[in-house]
Amino acid sequence: MDLFTYGFMQRALIAAVVTGLAAPAVGTYLVQRRLALMGDGIGHVAVTGVALGLLTGTSPTWTAVVVAVLGAALIELIRERGHANGDVALALLFYGGLAGGVLLTGIGGESAARLQQYLFGSITTISVNDVLATMVLAAVVIVVCVGLSPQLFAVAQDQEFARVAGLRVRAYNLLIAVLAAVSVTVAMRTVGLLLVSALMVVPVATAQQVTRSFRTTLGAAMLLGCLASLGGLVVAAFASYEARVAPGPSIVLLSLAGFALAWPVGVWSRRRQRLAAPFAYAGTTVHEEATAHGHDHGPECGHPAVRHGDHVDYVHDGHRHAPHGEHYDEH
Repeated sequence: MDLFTYGFMQRALIAAVVTGLAAPAVGTYLVQRRLALMGDGIGHVAVTGVALGLLTGTSPTWTAVVVAVLGAALIELIRERGHANGDVALALLFYGGLAGGVLLTGIGGESAARLQQYLFGSITTISVNDVLATMVLAAVVIVVCVGLSPQLFAVAQDQEFARVAGLRVRAYNLLIAVLAAVSVTVAMRTVGLLLVSALMVVPVATAQQVTRSFRTTLGAAMLLGCLASLGGLVVAAFASYEARVAPGPSIVLLSLAGFALAWPVGVWSRRRQRLAAPFAYAGTTVHEEATAHGHDHGPECGHPAVRHGDHVDYVHDGHRHAPHGEHYDEH
């Protein structure tokens, strides 16, 4: 544990925590809008911003923020106006952003290794200024995502309902796009621009397996993202004694492992819900008296209970029945 007494590891821990909280926060809204790959597209656009910073000698973090925000706003406007499908516009971001970044890096005389720090992350080399910028940007993302969660959820869930409710749908859609762009730049030194979408989406998908409300999903996704970031950093730090392990891929793979563990739980939970759902009503209900039954139903019997009028039916062996006095009525 002496490794974490070094300044560079302490800075890496801070960056991992704030990134793990911010990326899934905005990723929750992207998943809700079925734009899970938007973070990937913005990440490619941010490559141009990073290269622009390297070319001009300014901070790549802030130039990436500006370029990513402009790209995100452009893709949202194109998608809204219907000039191109969402996937086509994302493809334009993918190819144009990455090609522009590589081109500017070459013009600036920078090596590919310098750009690779931003493509795949280099959290252990993050500077004090980068940590401060990451903390400020992450705080903005978290405050807006949590503070405006009712409005952002309404827009992400049902835009027509949001318009009827008087919400400015276009403004909130642009806000989500801008938050996604800021989250990408926050995470680029942690997991890298090419892997950032995984940290925005996978913790959300994992949380959805075990939660049933949006607010709970948002909180669980942020917690899982934070744990994955810290866990990936710790694994990479100690594994580096034996082999060169990068923190970015470790964080992503740990997030995927969490999803793999949560998925069977989600399948089991959804099956339990289906079993407890009331049967579709068709025609007149026929009650058939059954005088013999070898099992006493109750709260602890383990069979799903379904409310039926003034009594409760128990689902058992492909049918349901209710105890009435000394016999059971079959439904």
